[in-house]
Amino acid sequence: MADKELARVRGRFVEKVSKALIKQLLDDLLEDRLLNDGETDSVLEDNTGKADMARCLIDMVRRKGDKASRKMIEHLENRDPTLYSELGLTCKPAPEMMSFSVPAPQNQQAWSNSLVTTTDSFWNEKRKSKDVYTVSDVSLRSRVALLITNRNFANPSLTRKGAEKDEENMEKLLRSLGYEVVKHNDLTAQRMNEVLRNFTEHPKLRDTDSVFVVIMSHGKREFVLGVNHSEEKPDEFPVDNIYKHLGPQECPALMNKPKIIIIQACRGERGGSVMVSDSASAKVVSDDVSQQLPANAGGNIVDDAIRHVHKEKDFISLLSSTPDTVSYRREDLGSFLIQYIAEVFNTCSHEDDIDELFRKVMQRFEEFPDDTKRQMPTKDRCTLTKRFYLFPGH
Repeated sequence: MADKELARVRGRFVEKVSKALIKQLLDDLLEDRLLNDGETDSVLEDNTGKADMARCLIDMVRRKGDKASRKMIEHLENRDPTLYSELGLTCKPAPEMMSFSVPAPQNQQAWSNSLVTTTDSFWNEKRKSKDVYTVSDVSLRSRVALLITNRNFANPSLTRKGAEKDEENMEKLLRSLGYEVVKHNDLTAQRMNEVLRNFTEHPKLRDTDSVFVVIMSHGKREFVLGVNHSEEKPDEFPVDNIYKHLGPQECPALMNKPKIIIIQACRGERGGSVMVSDSASAKVVSDDVSQQLPANAGGNIVDDAIRHVHKEKDFISLLSSTPDTVSYRREDLGSFLIQYIAEVFNTCSHEDDIDELFRKVMQRFEEFPDDTKRQMPTKDRCTLTKRFYLFPGH
């Protein structure tokens, strides 16, 4: 019986569960109508500490019997598979609920649609490590991200159908990770540069532990395209400007803090298998705009006279494709890169650092859903000197 399973793991559940996970379980059980508003409020308001909240919750559910207990175990498995495994929970469905569907292969990852939260034990362990970037309660409340989405171009044939889904998915993910999202849409290259420069003056940067900068548009190697782009009058934002503006000379508030860059845009016109372009009927399309590749425009960062710092440190970037190649998106679901980032981060960010998360996203592309096309994201300009964990739920 499920209520006996909860009784068996009660002590370890109270010790290991996080306050964020308790709130999520309460929301789930309230939605299932297994708890009412008064009961959920009593768990949170009548108990002063996390341990007391956990005891109140698990005892309240156990008293409601097998159905409520089974539901709580199911939600726990979905919300925090690691804790579920650590507790050694098993809960066979009641006979009337059993199905005879074919189980998924053992090596197939089950991707979560909601964010799995970090356990208190993992949080406390990693915070003590010298090999991990510092994250504190204050910095978690000061997280901020910049999200730029170019969908509608002056040339209607360049409209990026599905980009609105990417924007929705990325904003949801960033907010669930505790980031305030500064959002902009349909920018020229000049405006992208201005927006990025303004972002470096955001008041939260002094206290944050990290930033995300996500740019989604058409592109080519070393450039993201603004919405006024044409062959006659190129509208091009140099990717190098991201690193220049967020570097220590222009943004000292982010010195020694992880800066995570995600760019969903083509880096050239070659396909991994065949070339495609946007059309009214195409389901899988690319962000390629055929242009000559311009030379890379670099520059030196002049340091101050007091001390020397690295001109580009604590960055990690994930670009949607390898150099000179296109990247793809579904017009109904958005780009494959953003879909896979959301799935991997929801499922694994509670225990994997950012570098490992990006590797798992890249691994998703080894089995691309279209046999005639190929795409491989690229980690670029990685200068992280420590591991950065997102610690979702804290």
